[in-house]
Amino acid sequence: MSPMGSTFEETPIAAVRDYWNSRPCNLRHSPASVGTREYFDEVERRKYFVEPHIPAFAAFPRWAGKRVLEIGCGLGTDTINFARAGALVTAIDLSDRSLDLARQRAEIFGVADRVRFVAADAEHLSAFVEPQPYDLVYSFGVIHHSPHPDRILREVRRHFVHAGSTLKVMVYHRWSWKVLGIVLTETHGAWWRMDRAVARHSEAQTGCPVTYTYSRRTGSQLLEDAGFDVLDAQVDHIFPYRVRDYVRYRYVKTLPFRFLAPAAMRALERRLGWHLCLTARPAGA
Repeated sequence: MSPMGSTFEETPIAAVRDYWNSRPCNLRHSPASVGTREYFDEVERRKYFVEPHIPAFAAFPRWAGKRVLEIGCGLGTDTINFARAGALVTAIDLSDRSLDLARQRAEIFGVADRVRFVAADAEHLSAFVEPQPYDLVYSFGVIHHSPHPDRILREVRRHFVHAGSTLKVMVYHRWSWKVLGIVLTETHGAWWRMDRAVARHSEAQTGCPVTYTYSRRTGSQLLEDAGFDVLDAQVDHIFPYRVRDYVRYRYVKTLPFRFLAPAAMRALERRLGWHLCLTARPAGA
């Protein structure tokens, strides 16, 4: 499904893999030596400091003793927290470099026996992971970077859920502060060039080859077309910090966020946040 007419369907999956291998997500979240315990601890602290809604959305303790399939584990921050909480996790990623670090992380934190890592193209997931039902299928900020997100969800629905399963997916929100900023600064208001500009500037490293964005309606429709009933759709997360300071591990808020009361900031995030967090179950369950 290509929301609002935007499409990246002809993009080779190899281009997506190459992009994420060149710089795995959150790789520079710590100045410590990559792969050390100190490094991974700092990556986690920074990720959840900037995106504090993630633990509540993932609800890590809820999945103790349950089977979790994570689509797009990256460096394994959420993966490790599912495992720490007692879940049995199958974590997949397209990026071999990300998986190498995630495996190292699981060993360092003593949960390697609870996590299986698999290199996989999620659009063809059943060719890489044996079909079996999971209690939770979780994907945070991943499927919108695949040329055909609908194929991923259909794979999940067909092969990896049962009647009581939960699907939790975060995709990028089209009507967000982030998109507005990109349209104003990168296209100078030329909204018809928005989709490519948003893709290019959607991540810390420019040039992302695929990034779809969704409204609440089109995001819900994406899941419903794949055979899920959407239970909840929430918008969250505006990045308020000045980038030139943030990359130096300083947290200086930009205008207007510097003067917004916390309640006003939360209200703005609920309307114009970058993260569209969807919770669903198999249709008919």
